[in-house]
Amino acid sequence: MIKRTGHADLPLHTGTVPQWLADRMRDLGTEIIEALLIDYGKKEVLARLSDPLWFQSFGAVLGMDWHSSGITTSVMYALKRGINARAREFGLCVCGGRGKYSRRTPEELLYLADHTGLDGDALVRASKLSAKIDNTAVQDGFQLYQHNFILSDQGDWAVVQQGMNTATKTARRYHWSSATVRSFVEEPHSGVTGENKGLILNLTDESAKSTRDAILEDACASPDGVVKNFTQIMELTNGSFITQNTGRNAVLPSHHEVKREDVNTKRLGAVLATAYESQPKDFESLLLTPGLGPRTLQSLTLVSEVIHGTPSRFTDPARFSFAHGGKDGHPFPVPTKIYDESIRVLGQSIEKARLGYKDKSECLRRLHATALEIEANCMPEADFDATLRHEREHSREWGGRTCMD
Repeated sequence: MIKRTGHADLPLHTGTVPQWLADRMRDLGTEIIEALLIDYGKKEVLARLSDPLWFQSFGAVLGMDWHSSGITTSVMYALKRGINARAREFGLCVCGGRGKYSRRTPEELLYLADHTGLDGDALVRASKLSAKIDNTAVQDGFQLYQHNFILSDQGDWAVVQQGMNTATKTARRYHWSSATVRSFVEEPHSGVTGENKGLILNLTDESAKSTRDAILEDACASPDGVVKNFTQIMELTNGSFITQNTGRNAVLPSHHEVKREDVNTKRLGAVLATAYESQPKDFESLLLTPGLGPRTLQSLTLVSEVIHGTPSRFTDPARFSFAHGGKDGHPFPVPTKIYDESIRVLGQSIEKARLGYKDKSECLRRLHATALEIEANCMPEADFDATLRHEREHSREWGGRTCMD
C-alpha cells in the first residue's frame, strides 16, 4: 500500500541565490548525483529525489538556507543545469521548472521521447496528472508554481513540485516516484513536504475510492463538477479520507538561525570526531590530496552521508548545513574555500572511480562508516555553541560569504 512518507513546514523566502553559490551548487550537486549513479544507479537517484527529507538535507549540504522553500527552486535549477549538460552520459534529464518553465514540461518530455523511444504521451500524462492531483484533487490551500519532472532513459521518473499559500506565507513541496505509483488517483505520493494545517481534503486516499466513483458519476467526469462537490463531500464523510502521514515528519521553523534543538548533536558530534580526531592512516588516500585538512573532512563526511546514508539519517536536515553553511549566514557564512575543496576532492574520487581506481571513493564511503561507528560506540555530543563559535571565528580564513556580500 502506498503511503505518504511525511510532511515538513517550509517558510517562504524571497530573494535570489548569488551566482557564486549557484555555480557551486550546480557543481557539487551534480557530483553527488554522479556518485549516486556510480554506486547505486539511476533508480536510486530518483528514489532519493522523491524523499522529502533527503531532498531537504541535500539542499542544506549545498549551502542553501537549511529550512526555506527556496531549497526546492535553487536545488532543482542547479540540478537542471548540471545534469542536463551530461544527460546522455547520466541517462537522466530534468524537465520543467518554475512559472513559465513548468508549462514547458510536456514539450520537453515529447522531445526526449522522440530521442529515446519512450512513450511521450504517457510521460506527458504523468506530468499533467501529478500536477492536477496536487492542485485540484488535494485541496490543501497551496497553488502550484513549480513543477519538475526528472526522467531516466529507462522510463523511470520522479516529480518534485511546490505550491504556495500566500495568506500564510508558507509552501508545500510534493514528491512523486514512478516506482511507487500504482494509481494516479489512489495514494500516489512518495511524500508531501509542507506546513501541517490539520485536516485537508484528499481524494487520493485509498478510503476515498467510493467517493471518487460517486463524484465521477454525479459530475460526469467534469473537473468543475468535482471541485463544486468538494465541500459537501468533506461534510458528509466527516474527514474520513484526510491525509495520513507516516513517520517521516519534520517541522522546519520560521527562524533563520540554526538552533541546538534543530540538530541531532550526537550525530554532529560523530561528524566532528571523524574529521578532527581520526587517525591520519584511516583516510590516507584522501589526506594525500593537496590542501585537505580537518575542516574539509567535516564537509566531506556530511557529503558522504548524503550519498551513502539510509533514510533514517535525514530527520534533522539542519545538521547538513554544517558542511557548507548557508547563504543567509546561518548557521555560518558559506566557507567558499572549503566548498571548493569539497568539489575538487569529490570530483577527483569520481574521476578515478571511472578509471577503476576506487581508493578515494572507498575512502569517502569510509568517512560515513567511521562516523556511524563513533556515534554508536563513543556517544559524542557536539558542543553546539562552541562549534558555531569555531566556524565563525575561522569564517574569514575559510572564505566565508553570504548573499549580503
